[in-house]
Amino acid sequence: MPSRPSPARRLAARAAAIVLTGALAGVLTPPAAQADALVTRPTAYVDPMIGTANGGNTYPGAVRPYGMMAWSPTSTTGDQTSTGAANGYEYGVTRMRGLSLTHVNGAGCNPGAAGDVPIMPYVGDVTSSPSADTKDAVYASGFSHDDERAVPGRYTVGLDSGATADLAVSERAGVADFSFPADKPANLLFRVSNSLNGSEDAEIEIDTAHRKVTGSVLTGAFCGRRANGGTNNRRSYYRLYFSASFDRAFSTTGTWRDGTLAPGATSGSGGEGYATGADRAGRGSGGWVGFDTTADDDVRMRIGISYVSQAGAEANLRQEIAPRASVDDVARAGSAAWDRELSSARVGGGSEARRTTFYTALYHSLMQPNLISDTDGRYPGMDGKPHRVERGQKAQYSNFSGWDQYRAQIQLLALLKPRIAGDFAQSLYNFARQNGGVWDRWVHVNGATHVMTGDPTAATLATFYAMGVRNFDYEGAFESLARQATVPHPGGLSDAGCPGQCTGQRPNLAQYLESHYAAQDVCHCWGGAAETLEDAVADAALGRWARLLGRDEEAAAFEERGLWWRNVFNPAAGDGAGTTGYIQARKLDGSWVTPFSPGSDLGFAQGTSATYTWMVPQDVQGLAEAMGGREVAAQRLDGFFHAADGSWSVKGGDALRYDPTNEPGIHAPWLYNALGKPWKTQETVREIVDTVYGTGPRGLPGNDDLGTMSAWYVFSALGLYPQTPGSASMLLGAPLFPSAVLDRPQGGDIRISAPEADATHPYIDAVRIDRRTTDRSWTDARLVTRGGSLAYRLADRPNTSWATGPAGLPR
Repeated sequence: MPSRPSPARRLAARAAAIVLTGALAGVLTPPAAQADALVTRPTAYVDPMIGTANGGNTYPGAVRPYGMMAWSPTSTTGDQTSTGAANGYEYGVTRMRGLSLTHVNGAGCNPGAAGDVPIMPYVGDVTSSPSADTKDAVYASGFSHDDERAVPGRYTVGLDSGATADLAVSERAGVADFSFPADKPANLLFRVSNSLNGSEDAEIEIDTAHRKVTGSVLTGAFCGRRANGGTNNRRSYYRLYFSASFDRAFSTTGTWRDGTLAPGATSGSGGEGYATGADRAGRGSGGWVGFDTTADDDVRMRIGISYVSQAGAEANLRQEIAPRASVDDVARAGSAAWDRELSSARVGGGSEARRTTFYTALYHSLMQPNLISDTDGRYPGMDGKPHRVERGQKAQYSNFSGWDQYRAQIQLLALLKPRIAGDFAQSLYNFARQNGGVWDRWVHVNGATHVMTGDPTAATLATFYAMGVRNFDYEGAFESLARQATVPHPGGLSDAGCPGQCTGQRPNLAQYLESHYAAQDVCHCWGGAAETLEDAVADAALGRWARLLGRDEEAAAFEERGLWWRNVFNPAAGDGAGTTGYIQARKLDGSWVTPFSPGSDLGFAQGTSATYTWMVPQDVQGLAEAMGGREVAAQRLDGFFHAADGSWSVKGGDALRYDPTNEPGIHAPWLYNALGKPWKTQETVREIVDTVYGTGPRGLPGNDDLGTMSAWYVFSALGLYPQTPGSASMLLGAPLFPSAVLDRPQGGDIRISAPEADATHPYIDAVRIDRRTTDRSWTDARLVTRGGSLAYRLADRPNTSWATGPAGLPR
């Protein structure tokens, strides 16, 4: 028998075949750059490996835009309850225990969310329970990145064991080719209980007559495995069903539960719980099917998933993948789908590295929200019951990392994909109605996880409406969110899940409405100062929304509440070096929480006073006045981005300075526009995009947080940034590309021209909006709602007189 080629050679041959057949023509090798010609095949510049190291928590597997299925590795560091990073994959960990069907992009709370049903091509006989292999010493395999390929919609890997997997997906289904060494036992393990956070229950059925494997897992528990916020989220809220069919018969079958192996069995069940260590060790269930590879070493599997039912999984598979479709066929369609989606922002010129960073950021931004409804419109509600999408709603979406997304990703979605944004808004409203009127701040599938702080849904839907999104019940949604912001709920007095997963969405609202700030000692929240700032942002956004709806009385009330941030600004709080005036937590009796330090997180959520003091995007002029005027505020902002010696400090790690890895301060570089020094925004943003973002696995600064950090880069590269939640106004910066077109299905296209854009021209010298010269560093809502053109003249040195007049500053 001839020797078998190595995984690397086999993958190289497969990749060559892909190029020759045109299945993914041009995806693996970007076309030669053409001066300022607009990119026509964006997938050529997408590298799914960006963000898989450095805490980015992205995943490289196969996924479609907004897809339900995301087929990607579950890696292991020798602990079956962990993976080395949140969401299943860490570039530096080159051992995996399966290829899981669902993932969430860039979320924290290691081990993340989802990662349901790892399927492992295993070379060897199954002689013991894989669940009992708690250190992944036996039923896992190493791999090399040389044997790994990731492009939009397709993932291929060769394992050290000699097995390979080639995966491609539709929205709710996928197809895989597995190959094995011809002279060794070949098995596929279905680890049905081993979701990233564990499971309450799982089941598997093997139908040898029809060459099918079906099953489900009852799970949830986002942030539960590691008990962030106690055991509040160690609970189930969804069941994922799967149905897999094969092109050939099984030679062997078997199942396992905990430490017991049942060779020849065709059914099994059992969860592994949500604990770690000894409390979980050896628990779980699954099954395997084996194949005779002496004459044929390839196995094709087609699989569908559903959050509703087994029948739904099978229907999704039938609807989306033809019976004889190959991996190439499905991958070709996936690549085309991504090209269509990414072509909503076509850039011209710039270096290949810039285009790769840009389109990968856009790719990560448009991974979510994620479908949870089947092809027939059914989905699992937050009440645990099946529902159908509302009339006029195309699909039900979920995975809402509100505290993160409302600052950038939501605005990008509204700008480029308003119809998706509208369906997402309706989806969140549907969930709230099924949840007793409560809008949860972090929704995973159909689960209210309560993660983070504030009321980000109010800011999100107000932003959607301001930016022209109308395909949702905006009157009903506004009334519901206004009620949540004005009528106390019993959950607001609970400390369950605190600090990270506090149950109350407007915690201790009665006290907040009376005191006009969240008191640290009775707030039932993560931190009183942070809660006050978050609620002020949300209320200001509700006020703008109410104003647009013609509800002026409510608008005035919410606009006033948007100024309550001032009640946690202590003008006497100092850093010990002469700078005074910081956000500080307060007690119910009005006294300030001490001891105080700008570098402390006391009263804050995932940040310090030094960062949160700038988190007043809705009232920058008021913040500047409180600090002693715009000039003083600008000098303080200089110190936020620079070390004492004047050098840049924008990479994080300093509690007193800018942290690009988390959300509370990501708008801060753009505050110079409102302070009358827009050239400092231009140079600061350019420093961040040049030194914090880039290509390669470490190309993101930290958690992508469901596309938020990527969306920040997309906006910055285009020379635009959302001014404040609930508004369609955009702040202006210097574009990275000589030309760009935002191709929008409604509202009109936006065309951006900056002929001098390159590495040496980071400053704005002049701007024309719709052919009219402007001396303002911001645009009103018309650019977003109607479309238009921006023409920049860029320079290699700052223009310190452009857009500095007090009358023309953004508020």
